[in-house]
Amino acid sequence: MSSSLVAYDDSDSEAETEETEVPSTSRRQTSLPSSSVNRVQYFAPGSLGTKSTYEMQPTENADSSGTSTFGEVPLEHYAQNNNTDLASPYCRRAYSSCNALCMSYKKYEQTSSSSTNSGNGVSQKRIHTESTIAIEGIRPYIPKRLRQENSSMPEKKESDQRDSLDCDVKLGMSGEQPLRKISELIKPYLGSKYKSTEVPKSLVFYMSKHSGPVNEIQWCPVPERSHMLLSASMDKTVKVWDAVDTGCCLTTYSCHSSAVRSAQWSSCGKRILSGGFDSMLHLTDVETGKQIFSIKNEFRISALKFHPTESNIFTCGGFSPEVKAWDIRTSKVLRVYKAAVQQTLDILFLPEGREFLTSTDAVSRDSADRTIIAWDFQSAAKISNQIFHERYTCPSLTLHPRESKFVAQTNGNYMALFSAQRPYRINKKKRYEGHKVEGFAVGCEFSPDGTLLVTGSSDGKVFFYNYHTARIIRTLSAHEEACLSGIFHPVLPSLLATCNWAGEIKIWQ
Repeated sequence: MSSSLVAYDDSDSEAETEETEVPSTSRRQTSLPSSSVNRVQYFAPGSLGTKSTYEMQPTENADSSGTSTFGEVPLEHYAQNNNTDLASPYCRRAYSSCNALCMSYKKYEQTSSSSTNSGNGVSQKRIHTESTIAIEGIRPYIPKRLRQENSSMPEKKESDQRDSLDCDVKLGMSGEQPLRKISELIKPYLGSKYKSTEVPKSLVFYMSKHSGPVNEIQWCPVPERSHMLLSASMDKTVKVWDAVDTGCCLTTYSCHSSAVRSAQWSSCGKRILSGGFDSMLHLTDVETGKQIFSIKNEFRISALKFHPTESNIFTCGGFSPEVKAWDIRTSKVLRVYKAAVQQTLDILFLPEGREFLTSTDAVSRDSADRTIIAWDFQSAAKISNQIFHERYTCPSLTLHPRESKFVAQTNGNYMALFSAQRPYRINKKKRYEGHKVEGFAVGCEFSPDGTLLVTGSSDGKVFFYNYHTARIIRTLSAHEEACLSGIFHPVLPSLLATCNWAGEIKIWQ
């Protein structure tokens, strides 16, 4: 250690550096012998992927003026920056080692640019930008907060684009928004009790704006707005119709990227909840078309239902063994109901919303175990899965408006009647049969007074059954293709809406 240290005088080093500060311009273009050149590989900060080679001349072979070729870095510049004597052997060893490699890249650029451009009288300032080039196979660390912000930005942009482009809100012909008006035909019936239902015979409106099968239709539950009819179709759209006065399409919502399997009115009649095969859940404001709630689900959706008493809670099921309960206010899942099934076909809340039923595609060899499952809404526990024991799936369920009963549509071409109270016994004396299902998701519905039971059929007909006797009252040849749904108006007596697999909607009186 003692032999490698050499004492030197600070005055000598200052004299040498003063002599080499101003190199002559005539000698800048002379090249040194190859034997007197040592190449140093220097990695500039901010450019880890590029390798630069600078040539340095030892002091014993250098000229007195400290000449250097173009692209060479004289050691005197390092000496000026570090106040070091180049004559000492210790300094030569130091600069030829890692100390020379770790010099500041910014200082080198300033000295090299001034020495290179001084001959031409041009002073160019080179600006160093610290650019980060990632080494192959290594990703820079990003804080969690920034990752969450970056991941949420595309979703916000997509939702803004959908709000401005996809959702089309149209005004009525008179300038008044038809979504807010009260129909003159409905006003006389507001506040009065629903009387009796008669079987409709004549066609009032024929609406064919959908380009795909209509999966579901529903009247607005608010009596003042019950002139509006909601429809969900396989053509990726949800439409709102004036099905009482004009039969025109009021609004079209194109928020989904795939088929819309289910759509529901909210209890206030101002929002529409929709879900489909794109696994997206959208809650859309009817008047503005803006999406209040939009989230990606984990599975494709085939059934949606709002809670009867909690307007901010809804359940969804689909191509998954799970049924989820969502809270719109927090956009989070409240509860998950798991069953050993592959798909949920329909969901039905029982009175007061404490319990609900799900129909599934689970059919065993000897019995249809788990075809209909009863759940406790609060605890997510199974109440019963031994409700329907026949070997048919049930594509739809409906609740009687006045009695504690519910009906299940089956693929056995009949409808079965059950008690809505535990243990949910089936009524073996009543069976509503005569129509055809044949694998279609054919819906069934009671009239508002509960005297009639209406259902579609795969042959395009609509069947009207007497609820008490289970006999067919009338058959209506409504469509040429499979009729998927038929529902009565909640206020106007004997007004019926039907839809079919060809995308047609018809209003009957």
